[in-house]
Amino acid sequence: MNISAAENMRVAVGAVWIHRFRSLLTILGIVIGITTVVTVASLLTGLRQGVVTFFQELGPDNIFVFKSSGDPNMDPPLKERKRRAMKPEYADYIKRWCSSVEDAGLVLYIPPVVDGNPITARVPGYESDTINVSGLSPNMIEISPRDLASGRFFTPEEDQRDAHVAVIGSSVAEALFPNGHAVDRTFMMDGAEYTVAGVYAKAKGGFFGENGMDSEIDIPLRTAQSRYPQVDRFMIIAKARPGMREGAYQEVEGVMRRIRRVPTGAEDDFAISTPDQIIQQFDNITSLIGLVAIAISALGLLVGGIGVMNIMLVSVTERTREIGVRKAVGARRRDIIGQFLVEAMTLTGAGGLLGIAISILITMLVGALVPSLPSVVPAWALITGFTVSVAIGVFFGVWPAVKAAQLDPVEALRYE
Repeated sequence: MNISAAENMRVAVGAVWIHRFRSLLTILGIVIGITTVVTVASLLTGLRQGVVTFFQELGPDNIFVFKSSGDPNMDPPLKERKRRAMKPEYADYIKRWCSSVEDAGLVLYIPPVVDGNPITARVPGYESDTINVSGLSPNMIEISPRDLASGRFFTPEEDQRDAHVAVIGSSVAEALFPNGHAVDRTFMMDGAEYTVAGVYAKAKGGFFGENGMDSEIDIPLRTAQSRYPQVDRFMIIAKARPGMREGAYQEVEGVMRRIRRVPTGAEDDFAISTPDQIIQQFDNITSLIGLVAIAISALGLLVGGIGVMNIMLVSVTERTREIGVRKAVGARRRDIIGQFLVEAMTLTGAGGLLGIAISILITMLVGALVPSLPSVVPAWALITGFTVSVAIGVFFGVWPAVKAAQLDPVEALRYE
């Protein structure tokens, strides 16, 4: 007597459906485990896409040089605080001595509080203190191109004469000029009046759905230096020639070591990075988060697998007479094993599908409640989640299936 796979599947689905409440409780651990893994994978995938887009907008061929690692708007790590700041003339040295560098620009990051006074931007009736103020050299619009929703970028002539003009991010424009038409209008910032030369288009990508560039107020570099002579948070951004970023990176690092007289064999006393390296650092962090999520979900999957094994052993006991009858009419051992394995796989596979469905709903709900937090359900997570759930059914269903196949048909028929 040969039992087809379709027949095994029909019997398995019927057995699971008859005891559906018991089956649901059995696979609860699998549902929780798969939901956790797929949800975390979806959120991390969305975050990574946002970060990649963010640095692509900054310029994939750019090299960033700063005195310390981390966000230039934040205080540097303790061990890096004694490092010497970047000097504006370094950008000229890099352009002159690095043949692989097409151009180099400067950014002066103004901290949110200067000499104890928080920096705010205001117009009559409106005010914003969630701003990031930077002084930019005029060539930064070519080094890190950004789209403008309206207006223009400031000119080299405006930079030379310390003009009080600014290009503002979309969030700043909405906060200060909610009725629109920000270009050529003025606002007060830290006791000085500025005229809006342009408004950036809404930035793409970002960290956790937020992009700090939307809160930027960019003013000419010389204007920033004259207004805040005590601030020395200069960053150099060097743009490599097409296809020469690796060579440019090495050249810039070598020039910086020479300028700053770093001894041979000593580590750099500055931070140099590229978008790819920053993305790699982000990947390392998210990998750790993923490992923690996998460890947590593994406990749920283990509990679910043990539950499946237990319920399958109970099922073998409950259906002893059925097994005896099937053996008596010619079912082979492999047919019995196949029947119970398929039943275990059906049980765990259903748990996997339910977990995937819940994770998709959670991801959609997060996206609806927090639009700024990107979330994408990757296909590999869905496939992996379902495959793992079915594999658990195979692993934990082998013993009950073998036990069922080993039953003596005569004894099984006598079982009450």
